[in-house]
Amino acid sequence: MISVLIVDDSAVVRQVLSAQLSSAPDIELLGAARDPLFAMRQMAQRWPDVIILDIEMPRMDGITFLKKLMAERPTPVVICSTLTERGAAVTMSALAEGAVDIITKPKAGLKGFLDASAQTLLSAVRAAARARVGNLRTPRTPPSTRRTDSAASPLPRRPVTAKLSADAMLPPASTHSLTTTTDQVIALGTSTGGTQALEYLLTRLPPTTPGVVIVQHMPERFTAAFAARLHQLSQIEVREAVDGDRVLPGLALIANGGRHLLLQRSGAQYRVAVKDGPLVSRHRPSVDVLFRSVAAAAGSNAIGVIMTGMGDDGARGLLEMRQAGALTLAQDEASCVVYGMPKEAVRRGGVTRELSLERITALLAQPLGA
Repeated sequence: MISVLIVDDSAVVRQVLSAQLSSAPDIELLGAARDPLFAMRQMAQRWPDVIILDIEMPRMDGITFLKKLMAERPTPVVICSTLTERGAAVTMSALAEGAVDIITKPKAGLKGFLDASAQTLLSAVRAAARARVGNLRTPRTPPSTRRTDSAASPLPRRPVTAKLSADAMLPPASTHSLTTTTDQVIALGTSTGGTQALEYLLTRLPPTTPGVVIVQHMPERFTAAFAARLHQLSQIEVREAVDGDRVLPGLALIANGGRHLLLQRSGAQYRVAVKDGPLVSRHRPSVDVLFRSVAAAAGSNAIGVIMTGMGDDGARGLLEMRQAGALTLAQDEASCVVYGMPKEAVRRGGVTRELSLERITALLAQPLGA
């Protein structure tokens, strides 16, 4: 059983989340507190496996409580964040401090939204319970590499559909008709624990790095804030992808939450397409969709990397990249927060090399082919 404590100052949120958690046979609700001080009294009696934590609360805010937790007794935390620009920015700070995942709540229509998002909540709690929280905290980037400009605006949420394969978005990769090019591209796919892993990796890449395309499973109103944070910390440019963007050296494009990201060839150049579509492998954006498109557009000129995350999204696409001649890497179990996606990619035969996050970063920071 996974024991869970809810910490949120909204009585409606506490009521709805409590009912959802109590309905799951593998989850035990320990309680629901209206702020961290009340939560600490409950935790003195019994410590939870997972904490669902609001950010803006009276007496003690969620970020302060999270820092205290991670310093004294690291525990998997899922942030319950408001769907606003400010909520997204503050949530990025929470993820940097060691939170595992995000669930969202709007300003209006709260109960209906939370009821419709029940499966998202349960999946986040189950993934958090499996997380190696000690692998979440990564060394900070030197201040000399920080930037000050901002990212693009977020895009609207799209309806959820049943699980499909990448066939729902594009046909299987065929590279026999590719225009000759020497341009290289790096494709990264990750989920739970990926925000910290991507921060570690991207902040250590030099400006000469080939163009990078990224799918990180994250709600749609948070990817712009995530890209902005990484841009400020990195030597390379990092931003949320816009349909038609060129993929250039020293640029990393992050998929918009709620839309798929595909790599396309335009002559000898690469561009990205940002597309609506159904969930693929239960996600939108989907790593499988990105990796399949990279196999088709770049073939052996690509490197595919699948990183920490729960589930199997990306495993099929990474195999297609390997079959197209790309170098394919998986983050190893010891450095993952959740060894799910990499494990499935290894099982399916899509991985050329399995390496630690540090070794993957060092390899990508070198001139490709060195």
